[in-house]
Amino acid sequence: MNSAAETDRPFSLLQRLPLARDRRWAAYGFAIVASLAGLVLRQEIDSLIPAGFQYLTFFPVVIVTAFFFGVGPGIAAAVLSGLAAWYYFIPPFDSFDLSYAAALALGFYLVIVTVDIALVHWMQRANAHLAQERARSDKLADTREMLFNELQHRVGNNLQMVASLLAMQGHGLKGPIARDALADAARRVALIGRIQRTLYSHDGEQLALGSFIDTIVRETIEASGRKDIGYSFQGDIGQAKLDPSDAIPAALVVTEAVSNSIEHGLSAGAGTISVVVQEQDGGCRIEVTDDGAGLPEGFDLAAADSLGLKIASNLARSLGGQFTLAPRNRGHGTLAALDISARRVQG
Repeated sequence: MNSAAETDRPFSLLQRLPLARDRRWAAYGFAIVASLAGLVLRQEIDSLIPAGFQYLTFFPVVIVTAFFFGVGPGIAAAVLSGLAAWYYFIPPFDSFDLSYAAALALGFYLVIVTVDIALVHWMQRANAHLAQERARSDKLADTREMLFNELQHRVGNNLQMVASLLAMQGHGLKGPIARDALADAARRVALIGRIQRTLYSHDGEQLALGSFIDTIVRETIEASGRKDIGYSFQGDIGQAKLDPSDAIPAALVVTEAVSNSIEHGLSAGAGTISVVVQEQDGGCRIEVTDDGAGLPEGFDLAAADSLGLKIASNLARSLGGQFTLAPRNRGHGTLAALDISARRVQG
């Protein structure tokens, strides 16, 4: 498949026509040289062609000159070529006597070169208009992208401000439960603000699922300030993409799982968080595991009173899937998994 640059190359060449716009002497010089070349070639092949082909080598001279250098040089080439053909190849030869036959031949030549030059001129005018429209469209596209990015940036800043206000409000509360609730709300709003700037594209392009999840996890670990937590990522999802409208719920669920590992599983010390994104039944499965303390004995996600876990479960259902939290299969630690329906994932 040709690249965009290869596709635009013919248009770029046409866009530069006519050539030598700021050096008209060169354009008219080409017309003179081309007309002389046409005359010499016509004289060389005179014995090889039958009578009636006086303009055989002159028509290409006129067309090429008009095409590459514009109407003025094309007319100059037409005049010079017509005079040369009249003098040397239309009887009576070597003279400018205007007999009936000569007038008829010159009239035929005049009609043909006029049509050729007019067609070239109209083509170049249409090409110039097309170039102007293309430049205008490119400018509008750049403006739209700039305004879209500015809008996303402002929305992200506003969300960050809301998160800051919630955090400040939480510092003024006396009850630990209320403070923790506002702190969690501030953290989630701040997360939405961070990803808002890169969440949507001005052309509506969907998000690459693997790289999106990897970025979210890295930012969450970095925001925690923990330097003793290792991280590994494995993405086996191919070209799967996620619609931007589903990105925030997925990001919140994954962030909740990672934050749970940091705050509970690895609260006592160093450890490792591993994330695996893989295809499953046409959809995808995101697994977040840690090698920390693990879940309490008899833990039941459905009966858990954690607001964050309840939000994660509800958001997972909005994605047509489910959120699970269970002991790690091998060794200590916890396995959190988000299953996303195939209807929400596009390859």
